[in-house]
Formats: sequence, C-alpha cells, structure tokens
Amino acid sequence: MRVNFKAMESYGDGNRASQAVVADKVELIQMLFDGLIESLVTARGHMEHGATEEKSKSLVRAGRIVIGLQGALDLEKGGDLARNLHELYSYVTRRLVYVNAHNDLNVLNEVQTLMSEIRQAWRDVPNLLPKPVPLAGATLSVAMH
Repeated sequence: MRVNFKAMESYGDGNRASQAVVADKVELIQMLFDGLIESLVTARGHMEHGATEEKSKSLVRAGRIVIGLQGALDLEKGGDLARNLHELYSYVTRRLVYVNAHNDLNVLNEVQTLMSEIRQAWRDVPNLLPKPVPLAGATLSVAMH
C-alpha cells in the first residue's frame, strides 16, 4: 500500500472512484493507529503486572505496526510531511526497543502521546475532504407512515 499524503489535492477533479480509494486508505491507516494504541495500552498493563513475555509481544506488535506505517509512506509524493513522519516512525521504533529493554513507563508514555496525536490527525482527515456528491439522476425516497 502506498499512501500519498498530498492525495487530498486530487479531490478537486471530482473523480468519485479516486475519492473512495483514498477514503479506504485513510480508514486503513486509522485502523492501524487504533491497533498501535491498543498494543501500547496492553504493553503498559503487562509492564505494571510484571508479565514480561506478554509485554514484549505487545511491544513487538506495536513496532510492526509502526514499521508498516513507515513503509506505507510515499517519500517522493509526500514531500516534507512524509519525510518527517518517516523520521518520527524511526524514532518511535527505537523508543519501543528501549521500552522493551528497560521497562520505562515514561518512555512508553512519550510514544503513546506521540502516536495518539498522529492518530487524532488521521481521524480529522475525513473532515478535510469534500463530501461525496450524489450521482446525477439518483433520487432519495422517504416512506411516510
């Protein structure tokens, strides 16, 4: 999957199929972030209860999601935003390794805060996109009882 972070610029052309594809990609990214945050929260619980193996599994899952997000970036078309996210994801990956090795809840908090902010930005993306226009000739019928 390639995510074009300038994809919203293409919405002016009225191409509904392109809009649907980008909307699906945005939804997928949102789902990945939800899984990432869930893994971080789970890791915290395991750390607090001394469940080392489960903590490691949760952090590895979180790391895989971050690497997947990083791999989805289109560094050519995405410009500075994609490059900045690439660097952020590299940083987060290093911090997750540190958390796993040192059981550092403060660093886990840092990662969770960073990723929650990015997740929120992705949740706001649909509000930035134009609303779909009904197809010409399509009518809505309302049944009145």
